[in-house]
Amino acid sequence: MAEKSKSSKLLRALYLIQGKPGITTTELAERLEVTKTSVRRYVDELSMVTTLSEEDRGRGIGYYFQGKFAMYPLDLTDDEFIALSLVPSLVDPDKMTPDFTTAHEKILAAHRMEKLQQKQQDRLIGDIAGIIQMGTPVYRPESKNLLQPIIEAILEQRTIATEYHSQHSNETKQRDIDPYCIVPRDLRFYLIGYCHRADAIRTFRISRFLEVEPTDRSFDKGEFNIRQHLKHTWSIDQGDKEVKFRVRFAPDVARYVQEEELFVQSWRKMQEDGSLLFEATVNNEKEFIRWVLQYGPSAEIIKPESARQSMREQIEAWSRMYG
Repeated sequence: MAEKSKSSKLLRALYLIQGKPGITTTELAERLEVTKTSVRRYVDELSMVTTLSEEDRGRGIGYYFQGKFAMYPLDLTDDEFIALSLVPSLVDPDKMTPDFTTAHEKILAAHRMEKLQQKQQDRLIGDIAGIIQMGTPVYRPESKNLLQPIIEAILEQRTIATEYHSQHSNETKQRDIDPYCIVPRDLRFYLIGYCHRADAIRTFRISRFLEVEPTDRSFDKGEFNIRQHLKHTWSIDQGDKEVKFRVRFAPDVARYVQEEELFVQSWRKMQEDGSLLFEATVNNEKEFIRWVLQYGPSAEIIKPESARQSMREQIEAWSRMYG
């Protein structure tokens, strides 16, 4: 509770300095109802976030932000909005100048527009989350559609507190995640983000989330780039070894391979007999081979030899299974 109170004091100090550049230590202490020592501590902490300057104006040290730093939007609470709305009824009309009246109207109008835009955004996100239908894992009788809170957290760059079921370890764990982006793959949706538990960027299958709750903590993606992150990743699972494949596709499937929407760069060349030579470098051999297998005997892996050997062993195993 004390930490939350301190955070609210810091935020209010920021607004006070923004709203009245040059406000003194004494004024801040009175408005925040804290000691001057606390004010100086708040100023030191705010200085780590933005450039905050001090100036002796004869009546004490005044504070102001350098450059174009500003806090937007207004983000008034309901109680603050009501209180602001009552100002005209609490002030002598004769003392309200035209400039004060128009400024008051602009602030209230801006707040109403913010609320309207937020409602429209929430409605839009809700519509999008409702349109996108996801399947239900076999191991669970039902699965929540948690796309809406995830999308909202991505747009607002807020950390999410989650319960996630890991199929690899068959365990459900609490994880705080900075959600970066949603990636569709093979009729499934995946979330890529920074996992605080693992202290690394991880990929999460959205249908494995049991709970998702946005927090009030914001994050910065830094230099993260989704294309660079998934470079050489054939589908979604990332490997640790790059392998260059060459595949020959028969004429009956060549045109279908040509129109495949791939996530890695590939080299393709049509042959005189109508077949297609295809090359790609991937970091997960198993994912690529699964893709090739859908074309059956119309696809032949030419390189690498290790992949050809794996195919021989798999075909022999199938042959023994089906007699």
